[in-house]
Amino acid sequence: MPLPEYLHPAPCGAPDASMTLSGDHWRIQVLTERLIRLEWSPSGSFEDRPTQMVADRGFTPVEARLTRTPRPGGEDVLVRTPHLTLSYDGEVFSTHGLSASVVQGAEWGGTWRWGLDDSLEDIHFRNLGGTARTLDGVDGRCALEPGVMDGRGVTALADPSPALTRSGWVEPREEGALDLYLFAHGRDFRGAIADFYRLTGPQPVIPRFALGNWWSRYHRYSEAEYRTLLDTFADHHVPLSVAVLDMDWHLVDLPLEFGSGWTGFTWNSELFPDPAGFATFLHERGLALTLNLHPAEGVRAFEEAYTRMAERLGIDPASGDPVVFDPSDPEGMAAYLEEVIAPLEEDGVDFWWIDWQQGSHTRVPGLDPLWILNHLHVLDSARRHGGRGLTLSRYAGPGSHRYPVGFSGDTVVSWDSLAFQPEFTATASNIGYGWWSHDIGGHMSGVRDGELQTRWVQLGVFSPVLRLHSTNNPFGSKEPWQFGMRECAVQETYLRLRHRLVPYLHTEQLWGHEALQPLVQPMYWEDPESRGAWEVPNEFMFGRSLLVAPVTTPASRTTDMAAVPVWLPEGSWTDLLTGLTYEGGRRVLMHRPLETLPVLARPGTVLPLAGLDEDDPAVASVEAPASLEVVVVAGADGEYALVEDDGVEGGARATTRLTWEDATGTLTVHPLRGDAGLVPGLRRVRVRVLDARTGDTASLDPSTGALVTGTVEVTPEAGAVLVTGSTGTAGPARADVERRVRDLLERASTGLDLKVALMDDAASGSPARALSALFAREVPDELRSALAEILSAGEW
Repeated sequence: MPLPEYLHPAPCGAPDASMTLSGDHWRIQVLTERLIRLEWSPSGSFEDRPTQMVADRGFTPVEARLTRTPRPGGEDVLVRTPHLTLSYDGEVFSTHGLSASVVQGAEWGGTWRWGLDDSLEDIHFRNLGGTARTLDGVDGRCALEPGVMDGRGVTALADPSPALTRSGWVEPREEGALDLYLFAHGRDFRGAIADFYRLTGPQPVIPRFALGNWWSRYHRYSEAEYRTLLDTFADHHVPLSVAVLDMDWHLVDLPLEFGSGWTGFTWNSELFPDPAGFATFLHERGLALTLNLHPAEGVRAFEEAYTRMAERLGIDPASGDPVVFDPSDPEGMAAYLEEVIAPLEEDGVDFWWIDWQQGSHTRVPGLDPLWILNHLHVLDSARRHGGRGLTLSRYAGPGSHRYPVGFSGDTVVSWDSLAFQPEFTATASNIGYGWWSHDIGGHMSGVRDGELQTRWVQLGVFSPVLRLHSTNNPFGSKEPWQFGMRECAVQETYLRLRHRLVPYLHTEQLWGHEALQPLVQPMYWEDPESRGAWEVPNEFMFGRSLLVAPVTTPASRTTDMAAVPVWLPEGSWTDLLTGLTYEGGRRVLMHRPLETLPVLARPGTVLPLAGLDEDDPAVASVEAPASLEVVVVAGADGEYALVEDDGVEGGARATTRLTWEDATGTLTVHPLRGDAGLVPGLRRVRVRVLDARTGDTASLDPSTGALVTGTVEVTPEAGAVLVTGSTGTAGPARADVERRVRDLLERASTGLDLKVALMDDAASGSPARALSALFAREVPDELRSALAEILSAGEW
C-alpha cells in the first residue's frame, strides 16, 4: 500500500539547461554565483529527485561561463562566475583534477581541492562547523559535523542521502556515486545560509506556543500531581506554554514476556484515568501537550493499538506476535501513524517527543531511522495543524532543520556543559539548524548549584526554545522554588521575560522563514571583517535586534559578579538590562551579578514586549497580548514591524508598524495592516526609552536610567502617537556613574578604606583619574576589571 498523498514530497526543480555541463560520468550544475553542484556517477545516471537533504534545485540562471576544452585523452572543464572559479579534468574526482577558488581580496581568498584537508586550528583556516546528532552524556564540549561555511571562504558539502521517490519513500544512491555542493561565499555567511535554505528548504515556522516556557521532567507524574504542579507555577506567576510528559505516561511495568517498558503507546490508567480530560484541562490552561516516544520495540500484544496494527499488517492478533517496528517499511510506517499515533492525537496530544536512540541504520542502505521518523512525524503534524508541523527529536544530518524542534540530549549538569551550549547553538546555524532545544539546567549527574541553574535559565530565555528538564533523580528537579530565594526570584523573573519576548520571537521567525535566516547567528556573521567577532564563540545575535553574551562561569567571590568577554561591532551599544552604553569596535570584559547578563542593542532599536511589566496578566499567555511595552534605544531613528498571524501556514496576518523619531522623542504606532481580528481590539501601550535625555527624573527607572512613559490606549485601526519627552541622547551622567560604582563597591568583598578611595576617584569627575587610580592602587584584579568597565562606558 503506497503512502498517503500528504506524505509525498513536493516536486524538485532543476536548474536551467544553460547552467549545466555534463560528460559520460560527471555533471556540473551552477545553482547560484556562489553555489555549484558536482556529481560523479559510475553508470552515467544522475539524480534529479529530491533527497533527504535537498528539496529543490530549480534556481534562476545566473551570470556564469561554463566551458570545456578538449585535450589529449580528455578535456578540461572551467566554470567561472563573479565569485568563484572551478577547474575540473573530467575524470574521477581527485585532488589534482578538481579544485575551486573564491574570488576575494588576496589577504583572505581560499582554494578548495577534492580530497584534501589542510585545515588549521585557527578558525580562519578551517570549516566553521555545524552541529552534532546529540549531546547525550556530554560534559563540556563535543565534536561538530561540518557546516557550509569555511574561514577560507569555500567548502563542499556531500549529499550521500537516499533519494525520495514520487510515492514518498526512499531509494538508495548508486554505489560509488558522489554528489557534492560547493559553497564559495567568502565572508557572506548570511548569503551562504540563504543558498543552503534555497537548496534544502526554508526553516519552518513553529507554532507560537512553542516559543514560551516548556516544563519537562523525567518523573512518574499522575494527573493529580501534574495539576498541583501547574497550580504552583501559577501561584508563583511563572507562565508555561508546553507540558511535556516523559515515558511514564504509558505502561512501563510489564510482564516479563513482553520485555522492557521503554516502548509504549498506551496510557497508564492508574496515573491518568482520563487522558482526553487531562489534555482538555491543559488546553484550557493555555498549554500544549507532548508525550515521549521510544518506538523501537514495536507494538506488542498488551497495547490498545495492537489489534488494529496486527490486522492491518496481516498478523493474527490471537498469536500475540509483536508488530515489529521497521522504519524501512512504508506500509508499516503509514499504519504506525494512522493506527497508533492518530488515536492518541484525537485524545488531545499536540505533538510528539521522538526519543530515538537505537542507531542510524535500517534495511535500506543510507536510510537513518531517526530521519524517517522526523520526516513522517512532521509531515503528519503539519497536516493536522495548519501546515506547521512540530516534533521534538534529535538531529539527523543536513536538511534536518525542516523537522523542528531539536532535542539536544542528556547533558551532564556542570558549568562545562553550560559553557558549551551557547557556542553549540550558534554554530548549528552554519548548517541551518536553527531550533535547538536543550535540557535547561542539564539532565543528569553533576552537582546541584543554584547559581549554575539560574545562569542556564538565562541562556534558555535567549535560546530558540526554552525547555526546563531533569532526570528522575528526586533531588534534580528544576522548579525555581527548589533553589534559594535569590536564585528563585531571578529565575522566575527571566521565565516571565521569555513570555514577554514572544511577540518579538514570533515576528523574527516569520521574517527569518521568508528571508532565509535562522534566529540565532554567530558574531562572525554580524561582523565578519573584525577578528574580535571570531573570538567570542558564546556570543550571538538573537534575532535582528539583540546581541547576547550568556554568563557561563561562576561569579567572583570578590565582586559577586561573573565576567563575560564581549565583542562589540562598530557603533554604540546599550545593555537593555543595565542601561550602560558602550562604544563598539572593541572587546569589553563585562561583569554581571546573578540578576543580569549582557543583552545589548544598537541606537534606533525598537523592541515590542508583551505586557507593561512582568506582572501584567498578558505575560501568562503566548497569544497576541492586550498590552505592550515598546523598548527603544535612543540615538537614532528606528522602526520595527510587529507581525501576528492566525497560526496557519500561508494564512492571515496583521502587521503593526512601530517607528521612532529620535529628534522629537516620538514613537508612532501606525494603523494596523491586515486582519484586525488577529489582535485585541484595544491595546495598552507604553514606551521605555534607554539612553534618553530628559529633565524629568521622576519618570526614570533607577536601575537602568530608562525614561518610562505613561500608558496609552491604542486601537489597531487608529494607531497612536506617543511623545516620550526624550530630547536627545547622551552617555551616563556623572551621577549615574557614581551610583553604579557605589553599587559595585557595596557588593564587593574588599577593604573598606580601599572602597572609600575608589569612590572618591569615581566622584572626581575625571574618568582619566579614576581609571589610572585603578592601577596605581592595590585593587583586586576582578574588582579593577569591573570598575574599569563602568568608568570606560559611554561618556561622562
